[in-house]
Amino acid sequence: MSTSFAAKQDSVEAERAQHLEALTQRLRAVRTQWRDARSRQEGYGAHGFPSRHALSRITDVLGAVLFPIRLGPGELTPESEDVFVRTSLETALPLLAAQIRMELAARDPEGDARAEAERIAWTLGDRLPEIRRLLDTDVEAAYSGDPAATSMDEVLLCYPCVTALIHHRIGHELYAMGAPLVARIIAEIGHSRTGIDIHPGARIGESFFIDHGTGVVIGQTAIIGDRVRLYQAVTLGARSFREDEEGNLVNEPRHPIIEDDVTIYAGATVLGRVIIGKGSVIGGNVWLTKSVPAGSRVRQVKANVDIVECRDPCD
Repeated sequence: MSTSFAAKQDSVEAERAQHLEALTQRLRAVRTQWRDARSRQEGYGAHGFPSRHALSRITDVLGAVLFPIRLGPGELTPESEDVFVRTSLETALPLLAAQIRMELAARDPEGDARAEAERIAWTLGDRLPEIRRLLDTDVEAAYSGDPAATSMDEVLLCYPCVTALIHHRIGHELYAMGAPLVARIIAEIGHSRTGIDIHPGARIGESFFIDHGTGVVIGQTAIIGDRVRLYQAVTLGARSFREDEEGNLVNEPRHPIIEDDVTIYAGATVLGRVIIGKGSVIGGNVWLTKSVPAGSRVRQVKANVDIVECRDPCD
């Protein structure tokens, strides 16, 4: 390498280093301006903030704990899966507690965040057998409800509804136990992976099946009974939002209640605190804002189709 070329390279690297340092300082200035304007200098930053990356890895480990042979390492066998499960729990639950602790410490700096976070994480561990039981009913519902499914293993590995429900059933437990931010991050990880958006506050019964799944939205206060089936692009949303005297939105029940054995077909939108009675069928593309009794059949008005006669020859 010639002396002149080496000098030129050194000059380019020095200029680049200066540019990166200046860019770093500009980004710091923007962050500081945003935080100062919103009085967020302390907030979560003083205690750390739950990490989406860390929670993604933790949720994957918990999924493998629930289904070791199918979602765990490829070399697992029935003889070795108990060792894997125990080792994974020993690692994942303390890591989860650390993420929960950051949420709790920011919300209540004076509280014993560490002890409460450990309680929540280990209580979730105790709930894992029940979560597995519920997920088994979901897998069975998908398998029995879809003639394209060749096995329950295929459903577990390939169907986005199962992936979404693993995230939801874990997140819902954390939400109910007092870690709503961590739960919401887990829910959004599931959303980004599947296109199925389920708020962790939603209550979902056994044997739940979302066929195809893309575009489904289930709001925070929705309640779904047993053996319910949804198709793609179904929305269980809020019709309106009430404000308090200061103009803040009130977080109150505002999403549908779907009773047992209901089927809602693709593109249907159900809004507000309405009740869809047991055994009802809601047709595709229906817009529904009123309760319907058990056994209802709700369909959209037939489309008016104008047949235009084409000239000869017809294209």
